[in-house]
Order: sequence, then C-alpha cells, then structure tokens
Amino acid sequence: MDNMSTKASTTNGTPHLKGNYFTRLMQQYWRCRYLVLLLIPSVVVLIIFKYIPMYGVQIAFKDFKLKNGIIGSAWAQPFYAVFQDVFNQPVFWNAFWNTLILGLMNLLVGFPMPIILALLLNELRHERYKKVVQTLSYLPHFISWVTLSGLFIQLLSPSTGPIAAITRALGGEPYYYMGRVETFRWVLVVTNIWKGVGWGSIIYLAALAGVDQEMYEAALIDGATRFQRVWYITLPSIFPTITIMLILQSGSILNDNFDQVYNMMNDAVYRVANVLGVYTYDLGLKNLSNAGLAKSTAVGLFKNVIALILVLTTNAISKKISDNGIW
Repeated sequence: MDNMSTKASTTNGTPHLKGNYFTRLMQQYWRCRYLVLLLIPSVVVLIIFKYIPMYGVQIAFKDFKLKNGIIGSAWAQPFYAVFQDVFNQPVFWNAFWNTLILGLMNLLVGFPMPIILALLLNELRHERYKKVVQTLSYLPHFISWVTLSGLFIQLLSPSTGPIAAITRALGGEPYYYMGRVETFRWVLVVTNIWKGVGWGSIIYLAALAGVDQEMYEAALIDGATRFQRVWYITLPSIFPTITIMLILQSGSILNDNFDQVYNMMNDAVYRVANVLGVYTYDLGLKNLSNAGLAKSTAVGLFKNVIALILVLTTNAISKKISDNGIW
C-alpha cells in the first residue's frame, strides 16, 4: 500500500489513518462526527460571548464617543492615554489590591477544599450515603448569589439572625460579621467555598475513578493504613489533575466574583469590598459616560493580560518542577 494513501489500515485490530496531517485530522473528525455535533453548541456560545466581544477591546485605546460608535471614535493620543488616566486614580489601586487579596485568600483557602471533599467522598463505602452527600454538596452551585446573599445577610444579622440569638443565649455579644472590615473578606471566602466546593470536587472524583485499584490492594497487603494509602497512592495519582486546576485557577486571581461581592457588600465595608468588578461597574455602567466606558474596558483588558501572564508563568514553573502542565 502506498505510504501516502488515505485509506485506513489495521494493526492488531486497531485502525491507523494514513495521509497528510490535515487528511488524518478530517478523518478522525468524521469518525467522531456525532461527538463533534455535541461540541458545536459550546463552540457557538464561546464565539458569541467570548471572541466577538473582543472587537470592543479597541475602546480602551480610543477617545470613545458613544454617538460616533467604536469605528467613528478617534484613537487616543497617546494610545495609552486611557490606561494612564486609570492608573493615576488611587481608587483603582485600592480596588486592585482588594481584588488581589481576596483572590489570594480564595486560592489558598478555597483551592484545597474540593480536593479534600473528593478524598473524603472517595473513602466512603456506603454508596447511598455517598450519593446523598454528593447531591447536597452540589445543590448550592445552582442557587444564585442574589438568593444566597439574602440568606447569609439574614443568617449573620446581629439583631434577628439565628447566630446572634445563639450568641446571646450563651451570654455573648452579637457580632456584625458582614459590617466589619476585619471579617467581611472571610465571609466572602467561606460563603464562596460553601457554594462551590461540591461542584469543584466533580473533576477530582473523576480523576480518582481512574486510580488503579490494584495499588490499593497491594498497599493493604503490605499493612498500609488508610492515611498512608491516600498520601502515597491517591494524591500522587491525581497530582497532574491538581496541577492543571491550580494553573487554571491562578489566572482567576483578579476575576473577583462580582455577583457575590456586590450583593453582600454595604457602605460600612466598602473600603475592602470595592474590588475591580465593583469599580468597573460603577465606572462604566452605574455612572454611564463616554470616558467611563473607555476606562472600564481598559480595566477589563488589564485584568485579562495579568491573568494570561499568571497562567503562562504558573505553567512554566509547573513544567520545570514536575513536568505537568496544560500544554
């Protein structure tokens, strides 16, 4: 058979596609055409909501006038004038540091929680109980922050909340957790973990399902305890998955959860609650103006550039240390 033939041949029953790279790629797509059809809606959504809006990024480099539109607006002189104006505002740097601190807290405290939950669920032997716990842990993910914010505001209320009532019953003084600068960030971190820990554990449970069970049996015969089996078998087996998730999440440090923060903040904690999402909303939408739209676009582009740098840096460090990465 000619080496450039595009016909499929088999070795030990396994088909091998031949031809140039493009031909082999198209043949593979055709063989998986039904799976590709399932992928099309996600690709369409990605193009509409992620790639097409990138056209508007040029607003950050223009003297934008809403009446003239994006194309009709003149380019800023110098081209970085909008960024210079944003970076010269102290309120921007306040929002930047608030976002960075909150993002690091969510990363350091929140990132291990889905892993721990997945490990605990993996150790459960009672299947029905395991499914009930999984279902209950997933449910908060599907509740909006508007609803959850109202729930937590009532729960933590120093006057009518159940926690305040228990504190009074024990002879203590109720504490306004959501109205104090010292505790507001921790309220955001804890509630964010509670909402997303179950959903975040799904990918780790999938990784745990692929761990070779014979290794557990061999370790059990050697007398390894449950903790030793988790430490020396389970964690190393899912370490590549943990690494990839850490790299991806490192790029989200500046992507504050606007829905959560905006619905839970109040004037008393504005100093620490004014994250980049709130700052952009106030700048570009709440106080709608030509300059505000340009500045909010510049802030969004700045966040995305920082996120790209963080992902590339984290991936390079991971590849150097453990040879695990997203590419």
